[in-house]
Amino acid sequence: MAVIALAGCSGAPGVTTSALALLLSWPLEAGRRMILCECDPDGGAVLHGLLQASLGDRYGLRNLSVAARKGEFSDAFWRQLIDLSGEDGARESPRDRLLLPGITDPAQAASLGSVWKILAQMFRGIDAESGHDVLIDLGRRGAYGPSGVLAEQADAVFVVVRNTLRCLQAAEGRVRALEESVGDVSVLLINEGPYPAGEVQRVLQVPVVATLPYAPKDALVLSDGAEQPRHFPKSPLMKAARTASTLLVQRAAMRRARLDPRGLHTEDGEVTHAR
Repeated sequence: MAVIALAGCSGAPGVTTSALALLLSWPLEAGRRMILCECDPDGGAVLHGLLQASLGDRYGLRNLSVAARKGEFSDAFWRQLIDLSGEDGARESPRDRLLLPGITDPAQAASLGSVWKILAQMFRGIDAESGHDVLIDLGRRGAYGPSGVLAEQADAVFVVVRNTLRCLQAAEGRVRALEESVGDVSVLLINEGPYPAGEVQRVLQVPVVATLPYAPKDALVLSDGAEQPRHFPKSPLMKAARTASTLLVQRAAMRRARLDPRGLHTEDGEVTHAR
């Protein structure tokens, strides 16, 4: 049970594709759910990527601002979730892998000022009361500004980094800024470039917790809704995502135990993170 945030940097490191791979491969026990929330102020990518606009834009984060003003946030949140857990040939979907799509226009972020904090509190409640895991896709900008509360209240924050010189250079400043705002962070590495994990750790001075392969053809299934090959669930990308999900949960649990060993919360339900 964890609330985990993924953040990116310039150079399109693959935050949303990585998040989808984790969602679809996350190990779930009976009765538990995994919820992926696209909280990138620059706009979500799944509705017109993986889902190829098949559901229009009637679902998503933008609808929650109205619900917040009406005091109907909790019910509205669950109604906005899209089920991604159905398997071909299955009679009934288990509804255990769910997506909250992001906004479709960056201009919509202006209406979400009050929503971010409510979302952060709700994620903590989902984790504590239901035992579900929450994965937050913050994109490049979501860990800063008003939406930064989602990173601050997460059990762990992972920066998605490709091991290329260009991405490592961009990631240095991003990692330092996140350390200032949320405390310690870690890296989810996309293995595209020549630098091994140890070198990435040395340059960024934070641990590389998990690695996903650079697999453009398989990634296109998740990023652009490309036709899924028969081997896809057993592809190197999805196998690595299953391993990575376990490592991310372990890291989040260790960080939660260290920062909040007695389960202490502030009066308004927020977790107090030591820097």
